[in-house]
Amino acid sequence: MADRPFQTVLVANRGEIARRVIRTLRRLGIRSIAVYSDADADAPHVREADAAYRIGPAAAAQSYLDGAAILAAAKDSGAQAIHPGYGFLSENAEFARACADAGIVFIGPGERALDVMGDKIRSKAHVTLSGVPVVPGIDATGLTDAEIADAAARVGYPLLIKPSAGGGGKGMQVVRGAGELPDALATARRVASAAFGDDTLLLERLIERPRHIEVQVMADGHGAVIHLGERECTLQRRHQKVIEEAPSPVVDPATRKRLGEAACAAAASVEYRGAGTVEFLVAADRPDEFFFIEMNTRLQVEHPVTELVTGFDLVELQLRVAAGEPLGIGQADVHLSGHAIEARVYAETPARGFLPAAGTILAWRAAEGARTDSAVESGSTVTADYDPMIAKVIAHGVDRAEALARLDDALAETVVLGVDTNIGFLRNLLADDAVQHGDLDTGLIDRLPPYEDPTPSAAALRSAAAVVDGSRLVRPQGGAASPLWRSGSGWRLGAAVAPLEVAVLTPDGSILSTPLPRPRPAVHAGSGGWAAVAPGRALAPGTDVAIDDDGWTWVHAEGATHRLRALDRREAMEHALAARDQTSAAAHPELLAPMPGAVVAVHVADGARVAAGERIVTIEAMKMEHPVIAPHDGIATIEIAVGDQVRRDQILARVTADPA
Repeated sequence: MADRPFQTVLVANRGEIARRVIRTLRRLGIRSIAVYSDADADAPHVREADAAYRIGPAAAAQSYLDGAAILAAAKDSGAQAIHPGYGFLSENAEFARACADAGIVFIGPGERALDVMGDKIRSKAHVTLSGVPVVPGIDATGLTDAEIADAAARVGYPLLIKPSAGGGGKGMQVVRGAGELPDALATARRVASAAFGDDTLLLERLIERPRHIEVQVMADGHGAVIHLGERECTLQRRHQKVIEEAPSPVVDPATRKRLGEAACAAAASVEYRGAGTVEFLVAADRPDEFFFIEMNTRLQVEHPVTELVTGFDLVELQLRVAAGEPLGIGQADVHLSGHAIEARVYAETPARGFLPAAGTILAWRAAEGARTDSAVESGSTVTADYDPMIAKVIAHGVDRAEALARLDDALAETVVLGVDTNIGFLRNLLADDAVQHGDLDTGLIDRLPPYEDPTPSAAALRSAAAVVDGSRLVRPQGGAASPLWRSGSGWRLGAAVAPLEVAVLTPDGSILSTPLPRPRPAVHAGSGGWAAVAPGRALAPGTDVAIDDDGWTWVHAEGATHRLRALDRREAMEHALAARDQTSAAAHPELLAPMPGAVVAVHVADGARVAAGERIVTIEAMKMEHPVIAPHDGIATIEIAVGDQVRRDQILARVTADPA
């Protein structure tokens, strides 16, 4: 093999996948070109590349999805090839054709594979000709509702309705009987049309308690097609993968061979080239029976688990195949060693229904002893413009039990301060008995009880109190008190120094008490929001703290992260009285922003009478809309306007009792 398949490669993506591709390019001595939107001007992938080009404003449609801007950057930089990563333009056949027309190599499959596998209905019909098993279903293209109903009766209920052009679970509807079909069809068409501009539907037999198993394939332009084993991607929330592992705990060698052969047949049927993933549905009670779902014609988010168990760098293989080199390895060269598990770390708030989070990362530290592919570092800004995944933590062990334990340890050691994440939820999920025993299905997460933030530990409370000026916590407002009283030293006449009890507020409004250790630590403001504390004086080893612009102290202690605020006596009393008043009232009048985002709609006029449950404001963040509704009847006072950028918990409106 040649040392460098290309001299210069442009990475048409952002975040952790851009950094991961750049890492392999650097190892191979290939010059890397990054592209960035205005929101990503200071992003890590921009600094790590050898050169970077601006391609537009923050909106993805005007930057990372702008094929013309990306091609212009490739030409200006002298790039011979473009690596699209995943998402954005990675499966866009039109962009691949534009690259070919410009004489630039698209690091991905050929146009035929993109065209055929990019359509769920067409891909199913196509692979069936190669003997790949598919779920019994109905192509609803051109059919009337009556004809669909007749076909559904022949296939049998329950059925799953899926938009043919879509992904990510949007528009999917479960139909358990003929009576539910008309409404489900109407809903699926409406969502599909709005999300994808195409209301073509596909109906499939619903596999109860399914497992999601996918096979990594790799093919070259010389006719070689191999697979690199399977990945279990069953743990999903709202059809989005959360935890992935390789190999699957339920796939035996015989089934692995059959899965691999089916995946390779699907890839060969479209003369596939490069890295791809063939996805299958497996019945939980019949793991030897599998059905083709679709083929993803790109690198997958979860590719690191395959890399850890096979030892192959999939990005390097992509580069070499795209350059026309033979694959250089055969099926006999693929051996699975141990077990690997990946957890996706999202900027979101699980205790608030997994609402997306945004803000500045005040402190970031990856765990030692595990692989972390991250999009952020200390000082990075997480915006509402893109997908909320900020990192992937991947652990490898000699077996599944060891990999699970190492992943939990790594998540406990991962420090993210300044922005909420799902790390606590991930650790709870890994500890679930069904997950520990590999008894999985795609509905497992949805059946779990709602996630609640853990109660802050004593170490976390002490840390939150320690970074606040202790004298401020007890100083009276007047000037009559003596300097000794104002010092907050804890001195008592004829008695030992008493510990100072500090009230600490949690985001849900609870007030907890903790003694402030003495002697007090020396504290000063550090860069980027860090609060510097004298080592060993007040914070336990391994504890990290940072203070955000709103005055909240973020604490990582004993494997958990908390957002806390130490209160002085007056503040503690005010919060206690407010909590009592709120308990006695029907509902609090203030409507707060559930997350940072943009106000896209104000549904009522200032001063209007509103009813309980009426939509008042809509916030958009991470490509999703979130309504804020009236908690009770009353008069609305609007505090914001359409277009405003709001912080989490910012007051959007008030609904007060109608004087009439």
